[in-house]
Amino acid sequence: MKAAFHTCLLIDDNPLDNYINTILIRHYNFASQVITLESSQDAIKYLGNGAIQPDIIFLDIRMPQMNGFEFIKEYAMLNNIKPTTKLFILSATCDPSEISRAENNKHVTKFIEKTLTGEKLADIVNNHQVAPMYPANNGLNSNTLSA
Repeated sequence: MKAAFHTCLLIDDNPLDNYINTILIRHYNFASQVITLESSQDAIKYLGNGAIQPDIIFLDIRMPQMNGFEFIKEYAMLNNIKPTTKLFILSATCDPSEISRAENNKHVTKFIEKTLTGEKLADIVNNHQVAPMYPANNGLNSNTLSA
């Protein structure tokens, strides 16, 4: 079965979270390519020069040097980003103000509580579809993505 999306970018300073989420994304055939970066500054650099053109971005909020909200501000100023890219905040924050800030940001498609699951990936495929790599999601839905 082909993946629902071509490229997924994970931006999180925690290498264990990136590792687990990469395994889940591959297991559920969510994206054919998974790129992980531990620095939002590196992500801005690669997105800005066109080296990465993801369909989906999963972004943590709390990171050193440049947090998720600072990333979004920089990301919004990039000129060569793919217009169909969907940005999801993937965070373990319990701070209601951060959750509200993420949910009310026009550049954020949805706030998702860590960690990813098959159900959460299926929700993205079913309800937040971007230009799919393959027609009609190739049958991917909550039934095919569930564990």
